[in-house]
Amino acid sequence: MLKQHYPIAIAGGGPTGLTLANLLGVYGIECLLLERNAATVHEPRAVSIDDESLRTMQAAGLAGEVLSQTVAGYGSHYYSAAGRCFAKVQPTEEPFGFPRRNAFRQPILERQLREALDRFSHVTAAFRHELTSFEQASDGVLLRLHDPWGGPLEVGCDYLIACDGASSPVRKSLGIAMSGSTFRERWLIIDLENSPSASPHTKVYSNPKRPCIALPGPENTRRYEFMLHDHETDDEMLAPDMIAHLMETHEAAPQSRIVRKTVYTFHARLAERWSEGRVFLAGDAAHLTPPFAGQGMNSGLRDANNLAWKLAAVTRRQLGPKLLASYEPERRDHAWAMIKFALNIGRVLAPPNAFVAWAIETMFRVLSLVLPARDYIAQMKFKPPPRFAQGFLVPDGEDVRHTLVGRLFPQPRIGGVPLDDLLGPGFSLVVRSERAAAVLPMLSGDPWRTLDARVVTMPLAAGGPRLARFNDHVLLLRPDRYVAACMKVDDLALGAEKVARMIAATV
Repeated sequence: MLKQHYPIAIAGGGPTGLTLANLLGVYGIECLLLERNAATVHEPRAVSIDDESLRTMQAAGLAGEVLSQTVAGYGSHYYSAAGRCFAKVQPTEEPFGFPRRNAFRQPILERQLREALDRFSHVTAAFRHELTSFEQASDGVLLRLHDPWGGPLEVGCDYLIACDGASSPVRKSLGIAMSGSTFRERWLIIDLENSPSASPHTKVYSNPKRPCIALPGPENTRRYEFMLHDHETDDEMLAPDMIAHLMETHEAAPQSRIVRKTVYTFHARLAERWSEGRVFLAGDAAHLTPPFAGQGMNSGLRDANNLAWKLAAVTRRQLGPKLLASYEPERRDHAWAMIKFALNIGRVLAPPNAFVAWAIETMFRVLSLVLPARDYIAQMKFKPPPRFAQGFLVPDGEDVRHTLVGRLFPQPRIGGVPLDDLLGPGFSLVVRSERAAAVLPMLSGDPWRTLDARVVTMPLAAGGPRLARFNDHVLLLRPDRYVAACMKVDDLALGAEKVARMIAATV
């Protein structure tokens, strides 16, 4: 039986919606998750989860469980048409506390997220409940549902979050169009089981005649993605003889078992706006990312992490409802940066002709001779960094290269414990100063009391060279671990005034 009203309703039980529901559960916020299907997905879909998303799983209390079902820390090796490896992207650094790239299976992740909701008596997961329509008012949203027996239901909520996929019925009901790149390509996707690989790393065949990606996964699973040419039809490329030929010529184990084969058309699109009134879009409902960088699902989890703490703060009346207006400005530019990132990787793995393929290979070989350039590529430092230029933050006047404000804070281990586990689920004040004993009494009143910020003293040696210039500072971290304010100890009173004004602006 559903209640008549919930503070938060989530439409869609995919990775974004399930993650949002788990985070709200951790924050103690009552919510309703609606999913028209009877269960989470069974077929493979997304196959890569990054370090930022694993940090989100840590916030949800699920990092260990999720990692137990992944291949952690894989890289990508790029091969020319002649079979020469001309580039290796194999990051070993873990600035946010986890390997930067990890292979996983979406059905397993969704099941883990779904089962984890049973921890929370205040989270209701209503599968086989379809949202058929909704109406907004100034004080809430009325939802019309079909339950498993076909009966109509009406449920109210304060806010509706649409995590209902690329063809989002909620987005369409709002009349919000998708716009952006006209990028369209067809790719043949083949998922295999019982397909061992000699290497845990992705092989990228940058062959203009047949661009291909081979991605090993957990438990001897493997995915192949082949680009199709305009003259090739879906039916001929899905034919058993063609599939067998492609597998044989791309090193698939002969005992491999096909569990899915399909042709996808990939898009690079953003919703023209991500909210209307009390309805917000997240995940594929808000943005569509080509798969070449493995960032589609990860972008959706970033949305969930950004929205969850804001919805919690507004629901608890800790901060005002205008806080939610910061969601799109903070997430939109980075989502588009990840789309462009994926497109650029797509240009490397799918050169249009032999000359471009040769030029790409030559460029990477030259760059590999320069240590900083080789490190830049190998450590995947070309990935757009998580950073906000505007939103719920206090600018500190530093240039974009040096400021910590708006950036995701690193996660070193303090005494063997990951930093986030010490910070807890809310706001936190990280003190980096030899004068910590004198600083702590200054952090007991407002505005810190309004934020219920936990105070943690961080050893100056922790965090490495990147944080060394922020010794004798106090950093205000949001629940999503982004830096909201960076204050010198001697300027702490002025910093408190600026934070107080930022809080007041949300009312």
